[in-house]
Amino acid sequence: MTEERTKTMLSDAMVDAYLERIGARRPEKADIHALRHLQERHVLSVPFENIDYHVEGAELGLEREFLYDKIVTRRRGGGCYELNPSFGHLLEALGFSVEILAGQVFLGGAFGAPLCHLALRVRLEDQDWLVDVGFGKNSRFPLQTASAEVQKDPHGAYQVTRPEEGFLQVHLNGNVQYRLDERPVRIGDFYPTLWWYRSAPDSVFLHNLICSMQNDAGRVTVNGRELTRTDENGTVTTLLADDAALRAAYEENFGIVIDPAAMPKQPDVDPAIRIIMQID
Repeated sequence: MTEERTKTMLSDAMVDAYLERIGARRPEKADIHALRHLQERHVLSVPFENIDYHVEGAELGLEREFLYDKIVTRRRGGGCYELNPSFGHLLEALGFSVEILAGQVFLGGAFGAPLCHLALRVRLEDQDWLVDVGFGKNSRFPLQTASAEVQKDPHGAYQVTRPEEGFLQVHLNGNVQYRLDERPVRIGDFYPTLWWYRSAPDSVFLHNLICSMQNDAGRVTVNGRELTRTDENGTVTTLLADDAALRAAYEENFGIVIDPAAMPKQPDVDPAIRIIMQID
């Protein structure tokens, strides 16, 4: 993202609005303490969701203005292609050095296609940090990339390894989640994959209607018409009887207001995304 920084920089007013959106304070300097605070607030404030994939005529985009309008102005969420670049724009405006990395999700015993995941690398004082606010099992705090030691996080035990030269591999509780090519890429490289996710018959996003977000107690998820809450006492799932109940669940749990005339269509559920989203 750095080479395009001048044309993608958020204004001070936009930064203030973004910080208000995630309930974060403006940092005095771009250091690891600020990065931890900002990532935590983003993870706990902006849901992973793919509602627009199921709304006829809804647009998807990767442009800075589109992402800002969706996430900040309209107070929506998104997928990795939306949440991580948007967060990257905020970080750059606050003085952080940010690069985009392309990844492959590990699902069903194999890695997916290149560019099927997008994460960020942030460099602070000659140390690199993996930042990901757009994956169902992402950490709450940045992960060190130089160490293969287990990194404890409120969301689990993470490891970042290098199984081969030029690649980072992310593990959660001993299980591979995804790998990243360490060569930085540009946001425009993801347009073909975004189109595939939006149009391919076997796209997991077309077979699942998901909205999920971590909170201090655990996680809340709407999967189709099921509302699931998970905390230290266990998991409780409630069936949402109709569109009114679904809209209410979106608004009460995520602050997402859905126009009754633009309700998402219910897809055939593919259980694969439950693995990605860690909602069971």
